[in-house]
Amino acid sequence: MRYTWLDEYLLQKRGVTKDLQPVWNWVRYMIGGRMFAAVCLDEKNKPYYINLKLEPMEGEFYRAQYPDVIPGYYSDKLHWNSIRPDGAVPDELLRQMLDQSYALVLAGLPKKQQRAALGLTVCGSECGSCELYGQSCPGCNEAAGRVFHAPAGKPCPIYGCCVNKKHLATCKGCPQLPCAIWQAVRDPSLTEEEFRQDTARRVERLKGV
Repeated sequence: MRYTWLDEYLLQKRGVTKDLQPVWNWVRYMIGGRMFAAVCLDEKNKPYYINLKLEPMEGEFYRAQYPDVIPGYYSDKLHWNSIRPDGAVPDELLRQMLDQSYALVLAGLPKKQQRAALGLTVCGSECGSCELYGQSCPGCNEAAGRVFHAPAGKPCPIYGCCVNKKHLATCKGCPQLPCAIWQAVRDPSLTEEEFRQDTARRVERLKGV
C-alpha cells in the first residue's frame, strides 16, 4: 500500500480506537464505537481497499474524477466509498476524505457520546487530567455539568448555555467562542496570563476535532 502514513494519521485523531474484524479481515478505525474508516485485507493480509464515508454527492464526484474511488465494498454504497490502496488518489486528498469521514461519523453520535468519545468537556477541558476527577467530581459529561465548582444543584453556566440552551455538543459550534461566560467562571487561582493560555488550549482542542 502506498499510503504508509494512514495508520499513524488516523490514530493521532482524538478518541480513535483500532481493532481487527476477524471475519472480514478488516482493520477498523472507530470513534465512539462506530467505524469511520477501514483497511480491507486479503488472505495474505495485503490491503486491497480503504473504506471511508462521504456525503453522497461528494462521493459521486470523486468516483467520477478518480477510477480508484468506487462504491463502498461490502458497505452502504450511497455513503461509503472504497479507495484502491495502490491507486492514484493524491495523498492530500485521501487525508481530506478521511478527515471528512471522521467528522461525519462523530457528528452522527449523540452529543453526550461525542464528548465522551473525544474525552472533552463542552468547553474543551480534559476531566481526566484533573486531580478531582473520579473523587469529589465525576466529570462534566457524567454529571451533566453539575461539577464541583458549579452552583449547588445547577450545571456549570458554560454547560447550561452550550447544551441546555443552544443544544450544541461543545462550544465549538458557537460563533462567540470563547464568550464572556468563560471569563465569568474562570478559575480564580489562575493569573490573567495563565487564564489566557488555558483558554487558548481549550479552544485549540475544540477546533481540532
